[in-house]
Amino acid sequence: MKITFAGAAQTVTGSCFHVETKTTQFLVDCGMFQGLPELEERNRAPFPFDPVEVRRLILTHGHLDHLGLIPRLMREGFRGRIVTTTPTRDIAHIMLMDAARIQEESEEEEPLYTTEDAFLALDRMNRLLEYGQHYRMAPGVEVTLMDAGHILGAAFVVVRTEGKTVIFSGDLGNRGKPLVEDPAYPPKADVLILESTYGDRVHRPISESIEELRRVILRTFEAGGNVIIPSFALERTQEVLYILYRLWRERKIPKCEIYLDSPLATAATRIFEKHSHRFPEPARRIFRKKRNPFAFELLKYTLTRRASKRIPSDQGGAIIIAGSGMCTGGRILYHLKVNLPRPESSVVFVGYQAEGTLGREILDGAERVEIMGSIVPVRANIVRIEGLSAHADQRILVDWALHADPSLIVLVHGEERALGALAEKFISLGYSVHIPAWHETIEV
Repeated sequence: MKITFAGAAQTVTGSCFHVETKTTQFLVDCGMFQGLPELEERNRAPFPFDPVEVRRLILTHGHLDHLGLIPRLMREGFRGRIVTTTPTRDIAHIMLMDAARIQEESEEEEPLYTTEDAFLALDRMNRLLEYGQHYRMAPGVEVTLMDAGHILGAAFVVVRTEGKTVIFSGDLGNRGKPLVEDPAYPPKADVLILESTYGDRVHRPISESIEELRRVILRTFEAGGNVIIPSFALERTQEVLYILYRLWRERKIPKCEIYLDSPLATAATRIFEKHSHRFPEPARRIFRKKRNPFAFELLKYTLTRRASKRIPSDQGGAIIIAGSGMCTGGRILYHLKVNLPRPESSVVFVGYQAEGTLGREILDGAERVEIMGSIVPVRANIVRIEGLSAHADQRILVDWALHADPSLIVLVHGEERALGALAEKFISLGYSVHIPAWHETIEV
């Protein structure tokens, strides 16, 4: 069996792994590269495989860096089936259609794909599995999806073939999250392909992170500012809404206006409502009581641009949640442009900020940034709350990997520092570790 690392090799983006066995060829994910210009250029680079020859694509979850190039794969001849979970299929619909629209509206370069290509991709997502269900994908190749605990519907992939067990972690989740169950433990494996996003750090407990968010809100409102939260449309937005609902119900934050200023996040929230039976028990209990953390009295959805412009972003006393999560575009840019110069306002980062993004620039302490053609001073209070991350930290990654107890650990989906720290940890525990280069092929 050969595995080629077509993405997420020494970077946190573009996840794509090509696997060739004696009987078939398949992919695990086919994601878009995001962040630095040299990474985004890879979205147009030739695939290190022939899409026509690929028989299956296993999709771990609905983030763009894992599914964003599937329509391009269709355009170049892929006609196999796409294997995933039902929630991921639903999420993929809104994510791919939004990505295709952005591609078609771009005036800077030729689109990578069209809405038609996205529809073709969605039509191929027709092999839906539940967690733990075994699927004979080809002669001598069995696949099982298990709960990765990352976002709704996210899975890690267990492949059994040629007498070997290979596990692709996808993105592993943090523990104790309100809307997603903890990651399931993996079975024993020969080879583990493991994500390393936070391989160099340990998150604070989620309870401490919620308390930190509460204090930021109170301090900001007292100063007369707004709380601006750049948030990813999937999972992070819904989790923040749930937390704000709980804080409001428990009278831990004052009455205020909460705006969700993202049509994509609004559509994703409707999908979360549809699949609320998959939430952990405390959240399921709230929905059974006919209470909806995604529709309470403080919360306002702004679907149109006109409604977005009516948000009092230049005043105070509001919590504004908007995309994109890394501040690379979308409605968050307007709110940052207005609030970054205001010492009384706070910008709260609740998710990973990749190299080369505006969010990373602000988080790294830039004194001024360029937004929509203007130079904007950064005077607002900048806060990073890592405990709300959808990614496992080093402690969880190591504990999880020890259950697989593989002969070889291959580290992917991480920046240099995180990869190095996690590799050092595993080596100290006696494991063989490899960090592949982009387009490198290994033989199992």
